[in-house]
Amino acid sequence: MSGGYDLAVVGAGPAGVAGALSACLAGLDVVLIDGAPRPGGQYFRHLPEGFHATRQETLHHGLGRFARQWETLTSRAAVLLGHRVWAVEDTGDGFAVRCLEGDREERPRTVTARRLLLATGAHDRPLPFPGWDLPGVLTAGGAQALLKGDLVVAGDRVVVAGTGPFLLPVAAGLARAGADVRGVYEANGRLGLARHPLLAAGRAAEALGYGVSLAGHRVPYLGRHAVIEAHGRDALTHVTVARLDARWRPLATRTVECDTLACGYGFVPQIELPVQLGCLTRQEADGTPVVAVDAGMRTSVSGVYAAGETTGVGGALLAEAEGRVAGRAAAADLGRRVSPLPALSRRVARLSALARALARAYPVRPGWQGWLREDTLICRCEEVPLSAVREARSLGARDARAVKLLARPGMGWCQGRMCGHAVAALAGDGPEPPRRPIAQPVRLGDLANPPPETP
Repeated sequence: MSGGYDLAVVGAGPAGVAGALSACLAGLDVVLIDGAPRPGGQYFRHLPEGFHATRQETLHHGLGRFARQWETLTSRAAVLLGHRVWAVEDTGDGFAVRCLEGDREERPRTVTARRLLLATGAHDRPLPFPGWDLPGVLTAGGAQALLKGDLVVAGDRVVVAGTGPFLLPVAAGLARAGADVRGVYEANGRLGLARHPLLAAGRAAEALGYGVSLAGHRVPYLGRHAVIEAHGRDALTHVTVARLDARWRPLATRTVECDTLACGYGFVPQIELPVQLGCLTRQEADGTPVVAVDAGMRTSVSGVYAAGETTGVGGALLAEAEGRVAGRAAAADLGRRVSPLPALSRRVARLSALARALARAYPVRPGWQGWLREDTLICRCEEVPLSAVREARSLGARDARAVKLLARPGMGWCQGRMCGHAVAALAGDGPEPPRRPIAQPVRLGDLANPPPETP
């Protein structure tokens, strides 16, 4: 392939920026591509113009470090923000990255490179329950994004529910911002890492800080509890909170008044682009498919690397470390002299072990299916209720794909990103890698007339 860059990096979050910078420092000609107008991914969100930097640091741990990396990178690499990547192709001697540039009047653009690093992050994993489609019910990540990116508090009287340590910073941030947080309800036990004291030691101070913040605002934090139903006519007015057994079956219930519910059950890696290229995947402890990589973050496809949540959800620190490994590996594979960094490899190994322990400590247990009613919407985009999913099963559907073909869950705007986990579970099937030849919405005209390769 003539022309193009040495390395194209898709994703400007912690993994992508660290990978691009490491490759640049090793001598590669790098282009970084992201669909958002500003860098940071889902983790580092930028406040509106005029807010003091210390205020941003309060909401974003490590933002100063990320900002310094970004400043160095922009002086050394090409940066294409506002470019939504909808497809990647192996051209035989490199890779073509198909983008849509701009906002309302998008223009197609193709970027070429000899190597490709995919750091596309993850999105929230919600679970359906009666009333989850009411105004006022949103994901925990959505509530956090509003606060960190726009200083918007999602509501006045807020309940935070789901599973995993991410609930704590969401609740603490909302409470500090003035919301009346009525409770944090963890469906698993509160001491998820008690069996792994050495791994938990590194996070103890952070968890203690959130605990102190919640206690100072008199926010109850209860384990083995979940929101199993949301109520209201035109908007959320109250929720039903259940005490659960070990399999998440309700034992007793009570009502909590609120106008906002922030609910989250972990995250799902966005792996559409590596799957397009044929990269092999593996299953996490909870069955979630992620990209399989070696110690250098190389995928099964020659010349393609993956880092961050794409290879398994582990947080910003692990994503940054994996990005550095991937960028250095790409440089080494292209003949640049790269000195070994054993401390970096040990850091990745330690943080990966913590991520695996967290996944085992905060699983999604099957009892949530008992919270559903026949009229509970499973797919909100296509308004598919549980009864339609069960009817598809009665007609012979034995996996998520067959249920999708018969009842249409996952065929709406989000393409199964919100309901995919639930549909697979209800179908008695494990989550499958998303096989989409088009990763983002694109106009038919752009498909019919792909643009020429551009620098």
